[in-house]
Amino acid sequence: MLPDEVARVLSIDLVDARRIWSRVQKDAALPSRAPATIRRAALDRALARGPIPQLEVLDRRASSVDPFVKYAFSTNGGGAIEAVRIPLERQGRYSVCVSSQVGCALACAFCATGRMGLTRNLEVWEIVDQVRTVRADLTEGRVHGLVFQGMGEPLANVDRVIRAIRILTDPSGLAIDQRNVTVCTSGLPTGIRRIADELPSARLGISIGDARPGRRAALMPIDDAHPLDEVLEAAGAHSTRTGYAPMWAYTLLAGVNDDDDAANAFADRAIAFAERYGVRPRLSLIPYNDVEGAPFTRSAGETLERFRDVLGARGVGSIVRYSGGGDIGAACGQLVTLKTSSGRRDRRLDPSYPRS
Repeated sequence: MLPDEVARVLSIDLVDARRIWSRVQKDAALPSRAPATIRRAALDRALARGPIPQLEVLDRRASSVDPFVKYAFSTNGGGAIEAVRIPLERQGRYSVCVSSQVGCALACAFCATGRMGLTRNLEVWEIVDQVRTVRADLTEGRVHGLVFQGMGEPLANVDRVIRAIRILTDPSGLAIDQRNVTVCTSGLPTGIRRIADELPSARLGISIGDARPGRRAALMPIDDAHPLDEVLEAAGAHSTRTGYAPMWAYTLLAGVNDDDDAANAFADRAIAFAERYGVRPRLSLIPYNDVEGAPFTRSAGETLERFRDVLGARGVGSIVRYSGGGDIGAACGQLVTLKTSSGRRDRRLDPSYPRS
């Protein structure tokens, strides 16, 4: 709930509601005794609602090669999820890669989460608590931004994702600037338009897979239901509404989507989008990260540079995304479950593991 809803549900003053709500968002708990800033009667009403739900932290793993940290959580509703703390360029600032579902139904071929299938959507508090937990774990610095690019398709759980973002960006809580929130999607046009209308300061990311007609569906089955043209039309509506350039993510797979033809098709899409909507998309090239059981390998470094050169020759700029935490399975496309030090999957992270 947001502060005004807390005030209404508990029948308390809005000022008290904001102060109580702020404590919950920052500490995931309420004080047992009323501080000077909160009236006792208001606190008693909040305490009577019961304990604040929290995710159980099953594991926390720091990369040995970069400052990325991956968290594994057990959810009360069954199943396990992961989130990643991402260091930003400016010292003391972090972004959190947030999960929105246990598993994912979209089955993108190059994504570990997509190979799990979907167990369920996360509740609003489960999305929020991932960020709250990462924040509480910081010894210095702050959570500066959010990227909904963890487990699950955010726009398949769009109601709860929108509500979670409103909570996380509320000035009375964690106060994350909505302009530093990016919602990434495999391509659900209705959800893209809702983000534009309901969160006009949030940014949009789209996974492209392959820009050539008939090729994308082999990597991303969602293309059969929502072809790339339809997705990019919705992205254009988002840019028109917000003024923001969408981020287009492209994972290069050796011998699949990394040749000159693929690069030119990607450039064609970017040029056409800019001409139609007056905004140049931001192209983010992602070296493939190994996914157990997937039939892909990473493109060679010279192939990636050739791909960038083809784009550049067409006047289309791009960046190569650094995917940190590869040694702990925290890199792009790798979120699924943690493993024990012996290499076996930890049964606690298996959604079918029985719980008392």
